[in-house]
Amino acid sequence: MYNASMNKILIVEDDDGIRTTLQEILTEREFLVETVADGAKVLDALKKTFPDLLILDLGLPNISGESICKEVHKIYPDLPIMILTAKNNSEDVVNGLTIGAVDYIRKPFDMEELIARINVRLKVINADSLQIDDLRMNTKTMEVKRGKEIINLTPHEFKLLQYLLMNKGQVLSREMILNRVWQYTYDVDSRVVDVYIGYLRKKIDKNSKKPLITGLRGFGYSIKASKA
Repeated sequence: MYNASMNKILIVEDDDGIRTTLQEILTEREFLVETVADGAKVLDALKKTFPDLLILDLGLPNISGESICKEVHKIYPDLPIMILTAKNNSEDVVNGLTIGAVDYIRKPFDMEELIARINVRLKVINADSLQIDDLRMNTKTMEVKRGKEIINLTPHEFKLLQYLLMNKGQVLSREMILNRVWQYTYDVDSRVVDVYIGYLRKKIDKNSKKPLITGLRGFGYSIKASKA
C-alpha cells in the first residue's frame, strides 16, 4: 500500500464547481493538488510544479484540451494524463487515448471510481523496489545495491536514479529531468543534469562490465539493460 501524500496531481478544469470539489476531496485523501482553470497556462504550471498525474478537461477556454494533451504528451511522454470530460462517444474516447491519455473518464463521474483509477495509475510511482539487471533500489530503506555492493548516493543522485528506473528504457530529456528531480525550485543550469549523470555513472557503472546508464546526444539519458 502506498502513501498518497507523496503524489502531486495537477487538475486542469475550467468549471469552478468541479475543480473545487476535486481539489477538496483529493486533498482530503492526502494528495498534493494544484489546479489550473485556463488551458493556456498548463505548460507554465508544469514547469513550476511538475506533477505525478495530470487530470485534464477537454472543454477548456482559449485552447482545446486535445491540443494541450498532444503538446504535453510530446514534451513529457512519461507524464500520465487522465482525461475528464463530457465528450462521451466512442470516437472521442479513441481519440483521447490515441493523442496520449492513459485513461478517459466521462462526466458525470463517480468520485470513488475516479480515485480508484488515480491510485492504479500512481502505483508505479510508489513502488517499494525498482530494479534493472543487478541494480536494485529500495525506496523505503533508501538502499541502492549493484550486485552485492551497496552504493551510497546523495539525495539528488537518488532522485535522479529513481526517475531513470521508473522510466527504464525511455530517453529522458534534460528538461524532463530538471522538472522532475530539481522541479525548478532552484536557479539551475541544464548542465547540472550532465554533472549528476556523471556522478551516477562513476558510482553505478564504474566497476561493472555492463554499463546501464546511456546518453543519446541531443536528446537525453536513459537506463536500460546492457547487452554486454
